[in-house]
Amino acid sequence: MTRREFMALLGVGAAAAWPLAARTQQGERVRRIGVLMNTAPDHPEGKARLAIFRQALQALGWADGQNVRIDARGTSAIVENFRKHAAELVAATPDVVLAITTNAVLELQKASRTVPIVFTQVIDPVGSGLVRNLARPGGNVTGFLTFEYSISAKWLDLLKEIAPGVTRIAVLRTAAAAAGIGQFSAIQTVAPIGLELSVIGTGDAIGLAQRLRRGLTGGEGNASSIRARKYDAQTAGGDDHGVNRVSHVAAAPDGSPF
Repeated sequence: MTRREFMALLGVGAAAAWPLAARTQQGERVRRIGVLMNTAPDHPEGKARLAIFRQALQALGWADGQNVRIDARGTSAIVENFRKHAAELVAATPDVVLAITTNAVLELQKASRTVPIVFTQVIDPVGSGLVRNLARPGGNVTGFLTFEYSISAKWLDLLKEIAPGVTRIAVLRTAAAAAGIGQFSAIQTVAPIGLELSVIGTGDAIGLAQRLRRGLTGGEGNASSIRARKYDAQTAGGDDHGVNRVSHVAAAPDGSPF
């Protein structure tokens, strides 16, 4: 599905220029938009996101409760909750669903291969199996990447500026995350000569923080080995778990730049 096709689903284009009242008077079918977020709709962040989304639709002539109905669901990173909400949204036969984060898209894809899905805050849609490629996504999914992988090279540049003597860098990421694999490959490709990169698994947040404070060795791929192996610096992979563990690593008293 292309973005042009998505816009056509909502009738955006020539029809978007019609006055809202005129379109409503003509008895136009009320469109249904599902939203699956990684936060509850009544959470302050969820409310802010939905408010911006409604404002953007309003600017295009689509008013929630008049000619479009928005059905928003949200949850934490618990997969079972995403699965439940995805099934409920698909059962409501929406015209399109806005999915925020990879888990939301994955569960929506499992629930339907025909309902159009537009995603945001997805790190690696190709590596995660959401789309065939970026130029031609195919299927019923399209959307926007969080950032382009080449930016990862800038992270290493910044670390070298902060600490010119850095030679060994620990990259935090979730080993099972497809997005982490793709990004680490990109980081390796652009890593300056003389830098040694090692992947460190993140695990659960509480366990990671405890292991970092104790400084225990935990074998290859274990986050507890960051201090014990005396890495000069740390950075996090773009997958959800790596990013969400930043505060725990930054708070660890090992003194290495992050």
